[in-house]
Amino acid sequence: MADAVRRKPNMAKEKVKMPEQDPNVRNRNFEEVALGYTPEMAMEEATRCLNCKKPFCMEGCPVNVPIPRFIEQVVAGNFEKAYEIITEENALPAITGRVCPQENQCEGKCVRGRAKGCESVGIGRLERFVADYHREHGEHKTPHVEKNGKKVAVVGSGPAGITCAGELARRGYDVHVFEALHKTGGVLSYGIPEFRLPKTIVQAEADVVADYGVDFETNVVVGRTITVDELEEAGYDAVFVGSGAGLPRFQGIPGENLNGVYSANEFLTRVNLMKGYMFPDRPTPVKISPTVCVVGAGNVAMDAARTAKRLGAENVYIVYRRSEEEAPARKEEIHHAKEEGIQFKFLTNPIAVNGDEEGWVKSITCQEMELGEADASGRRRPLPVEGHTFDIETGTFIVAIGQSPNPLIRQTTPGLYTQKWGGIIVNEETMETSRDSVYAGGDAVTGAATVILAMGAGKKAAIAIDEKLSGK
Repeated sequence: MADAVRRKPNMAKEKVKMPEQDPNVRNRNFEEVALGYTPEMAMEEATRCLNCKKPFCMEGCPVNVPIPRFIEQVVAGNFEKAYEIITEENALPAITGRVCPQENQCEGKCVRGRAKGCESVGIGRLERFVADYHREHGEHKTPHVEKNGKKVAVVGSGPAGITCAGELARRGYDVHVFEALHKTGGVLSYGIPEFRLPKTIVQAEADVVADYGVDFETNVVVGRTITVDELEEAGYDAVFVGSGAGLPRFQGIPGENLNGVYSANEFLTRVNLMKGYMFPDRPTPVKISPTVCVVGAGNVAMDAARTAKRLGAENVYIVYRRSEEEAPARKEEIHHAKEEGIQFKFLTNPIAVNGDEEGWVKSITCQEMELGEADASGRRRPLPVEGHTFDIETGTFIVAIGQSPNPLIRQTTPGLYTQKWGGIIVNEETMETSRDSVYAGGDAVTGAATVILAMGAGKKAAIAIDEKLSGK
């Protein structure tokens, strides 16, 4: 392939369209919705990049991927070189290319997207293409790393933990990752459906990190099987806590303890991790009714609703107390949900879950809402419209209104300071906690956030751990 050269940019206003499964086919299967670019499509999209002297796109990337550099290599068809450039900073490009909210990060800063009627460069799509091309065509090389004699324990194999582990292993540390579940990947495995993020992709990215000598041990619940204190006693020079936010929140309304009520975490874990959609070939059943209601309008709510549709629900409702404009989910996820037949009831808030004589959900009572002045979140506050309530008949109610960090580690680690709501308090520059040589990052610190922000925290912690242990 030729070296990357300066060239005249392609001034097409719209991104090269991403091939996708037909909505009426994909809403009945768990295969990936977006099919990915061909090499020709990727090269065409890459030519839309202006190769700015001041790349604002990089300012929006929490892991500092050198975006213009890798895109120039895509333009030239040097896909393996592009992969090398991306993975200088990002150990999980096939994942971030699929699930990052690029529109609020790198693509949100893209100069092309500032022009009226013009879309930003498809940075995420190009990152995904490069990672997939390397996995399918690249030469597998086991890296050689000189060990430095120090070892670090990482709690959790989600995006924060796996990034921290990879960064430290590259620097010569012996890294041992302890995962509570029977599969690595954390939220990447249990929380994100197969049709958005195939689990073979998650495993492939974890294997890349393992090639650096990282040891993964599953079925270890830190705080129960072993404590942070015991890890330190076992000779680990530092501990990184990336245990995520797996504790579901509920509304606190009557009837939430009825049969047929799921937290989104439980529902998605049964399907994604336990392969409940393959029951009875897999032992975990997932019972849903012909009509399913999901409360919330974030990405997790979209995942739950779209999963319920694929499990055979005839009618699936997203019930959200604000308007579509305030919905926190990615626009792409809302668009895909609508295409697949998910029905949206905005300005609607469930206020009770009603059961039958046998203790199963039979309906939910909803309050009509209207928007008032903006609240602390910057969104307009939802207010009840007095006297306007109605029922929706349903046998399945899924609560997707957020998650908090599990309290287990904070309860079993003396001297570890946390926020009132459970997030571990850290020095934001180093990610070190109130405990010396104990670091934390990702959802365990921030509460439920994005994959790439968790990765950024894991990377920052790895750099700080290295600086401290190496005396830099």
